[in-house]
Amino acid sequence: MVAYIDGGSRGNPGPAGYGVRIEDDQAALVEELRGALGVATNNVAEYHGLLAALTWAAERGVAALEIRSDSELLVKQMLGVYRVKNPGLQPLHQRARQLAARVGRVRFQHVRRELNTEADRLANLAMDEAGG
Repeated sequence: MVAYIDGGSRGNPGPAGYGVRIEDDQAALVEELRGALGVATNNVAEYHGLLAALTWAAERGVAALEIRSDSELLVKQMLGVYRVKNPGLQPLHQRARQLAARVGRVRFQHVRRELNTEADRLANLAMDEAGG
């Protein structure tokens, strides 16, 4: 399974939301997730997209998941390349690590924005719902 994730905020902080597109190995749509977060930063929204994807996979017994995100910060933090310095991101990062351990094999890949358009579309719908 592959999960494309995105998050954003209008104002940073501002009305925020996340979007997730989950595909099977043949790139067929399996599920779309989105959520409005109220007022948050774009990085908090990115992590909520990751948490939604990992929760979805853990609840369904998915044993291998590839996360694709256009957030270099999130990907490098999850890979351990960057430390998580922001106190607001630390609990989200910890929860993501716990969920990733439940799933088993989780790969993280940084992708260009133009390869993440569906997750971006869902995140924008969620931001609209958040009042942005």
